Amino acid sequence: MRTSGGRIVRDILFLCASLILFFSPSNAMAAGEYSFDVEEFESKSFEWGGYAETRLEHIELNTDSAFYRLNFHQDPRSTIDRYTGALQLEGSYKKGIAAFNGVLRAEAVQDDMGWSDSADVYEANLSLKPTPFVTGDIGKKVFKWGKGYAWNPVGFIDRPKDPNNPEDALEGYYAAGVDLIKSLDGSLQTVALTTVALPVWQDVNEDFGELNHINLAAKLYMLYRDTDIDFVIFNGGSRSTRYGVDFSRNLAENFEIHGEFAYLTDLKQKYLSETGTLTQREHSANRYLLGLRYLTESDMTTIIEYYHNGAGFSESELARFYRLVADANTQLLNTGTDTLFQKAQNISTMGYGSPQAGRNYLYLKINQKDPFDILYLTPGVTAIVNLDDRSYSVGPEMLYTGFTNWEIRLRYTLLGGDDFTEFAEKQNENKFEFRVRYYF
Repeated sequence: MRTSGGRIVRDILFLCASLILFFSPSNAMAAGEYSFDVEEFESKSFEWGGYAETRLEHIELNTDSAFYRLNFHQDPRSTIDRYTGALQLEGSYKKGIAAFNGVLRAEAVQDDMGWSDSADVYEANLSLKPTPFVTGDIGKKVFKWGKGYAWNPVGFIDRPKDPNNPEDALEGYYAAGVDLIKSLDGSLQTVALTTVALPVWQDVNEDFGELNHINLAAKLYMLYRDTDIDFVIFNGGSRSTRYGVDFSRNLAENFEIHGEFAYLTDLKQKYLSETGTLTQREHSANRYLLGLRYLTESDMTTIIEYYHNGAGFSESELARFYRLVADANTQLLNTGTDTLFQKAQNISTMGYGSPQAGRNYLYLKINQKDPFDILYLTPGVTAIVNLDDRSYSVGPEMLYTGFTNWEIRLRYTLLGGDDFTEFAEKQNENKFEFRVRYYF
């Protein structure tokens, strides 16, 4: 059942998309002759852009998997068809030493379970730059710390990326920060220091961690002999203290290597023990990543990353949880009670239901631009493998950009593995996605 709020968001999305298409450059060109204006190339005080998109997804559910049983044991089904409309607006206004940047996103989703909608401020921050060497920021911001493409172990004050869509915008956190930068002569070419205060109060960054704390983070950047290096530290009561370092360097013109290392102290984690009881452990853990990016002369881009998450669950700990869900399903079929399901659903919120809940992963992304001289077409494939249990997700795709400002993408994602392995126990068995996006 659609809510009145849902209808409002839907109407707004439809109106905005219609206006965008009406005032798009292609329509403007048709209405009059081409003209050249030098002022169009000058820096403007106000700039804005964004995109409108529609997305169709057909999802085949894995009816034997743990997360299907958790989510659909009371409402069984084999497929889900989902329709999504989204609008993302980005803008900036500069005047003197001040600049304001904002990112807004609205999304409406209709699928077999009903209607949902959201409207969020992803970024809204004010920057002041009194000198070329000093910048102050306050507001909601994404900091983008780290050099990894799919994961960022040192991204202590950023939300985690979706490895299947790592370039999509993320929602930021409210914070205040200062950047200091200095250029030097010699092997050490640039030094920059970023300091950030991130409060966690009720209704302010409350999903970051424990409430009623002001957390501090700092990043020291150095450009040394053409190598980018960051040293990162986080300290605060909302999360445990964390230390990190990252680097990136071009070994050749089209060959880049990058890495990150993070040390997380005093982590508290609940897990299923060998006896099936919920147990808490306190420990410190390492997270690290090593990756490379290579571009061939034929415009094929390859990205490979290895990611270790010492704060994740071991192969046996994940399998133990999946067996608990299987036992819950057996209990429901035999007795009609769902007490084990209630227990499993509660435990799933303690990390077992996170996107990459294990410890060791391999990421591979390959894109080939204009294959066989077919202009504007970019086929590719993305694969994520859990190296511990050898389960996987593979997603071939085709991207077409032959129409000005338009992007059309087809993607098919297949998940697989043995019983009681991570990707084999996901809710979906495969997914087909068709997305059309218009940039303005």
